[in-house]
Amino acid sequence: MSIERIVEQALQDGYLTPAMEAEVGRICDTASELSIEEYMALDRLMGALLTGEVVAVPRKQFINVMEELVLTEAIARVAEIEATSDCTLDLGDIAAYALNRLPPLYATTEEGADYQRGRAKEELSSLIAQQVSEGIARGLDQPEFFPDRQVLGKNSNDEVLSQVSTLLQAYAHKFEAHAQ
Repeated sequence: MSIERIVEQALQDGYLTPAMEAEVGRICDTASELSIEEYMALDRLMGALLTGEVVAVPRKQFINVMEELVLTEAIARVAEIEATSDCTLDLGDIAAYALNRLPPLYATTEEGADYQRGRAKEELSSLIAQQVSEGIARGLDQPEFFPDRQVLGKNSNDEVLSQVSTLLQAYAHKFEAHAQ
């Protein structure tokens, strides 16, 4: 899908979805040069985002309470181990290992999240501790593969605006040159 088509869709719907945002980013990253039409579409999108005509849909409108519970357990255990030894553990690897072996507990409201937390503490706390322990054991036994690994980035709510703004600033001089 083209940038122009994505912007038209966003203007029509009033929303810029994470998939649309990712596609615009992919196009901009892979294109050697954007056309005047693409710059104009990005400018329209930026204006619409700033005025509220288009709203960027948040990446998450729900949470997995299990992530919170696993991280709490993993942080406590890793801190304990690192305080008493000279080894360093990757908290993300441990949490991912445990989460891949535990049931998800999604919630869309605070009340739902509280319910899931209570349920997990009653029914799953020993399983959470066991999976975190196994993740730690694997982390301690593994050699360091791929020391150049890139950690997954964290997206902020203003990321779309800043990406579009950065793109427009980076390429504005080219647009001005073509427009004259």
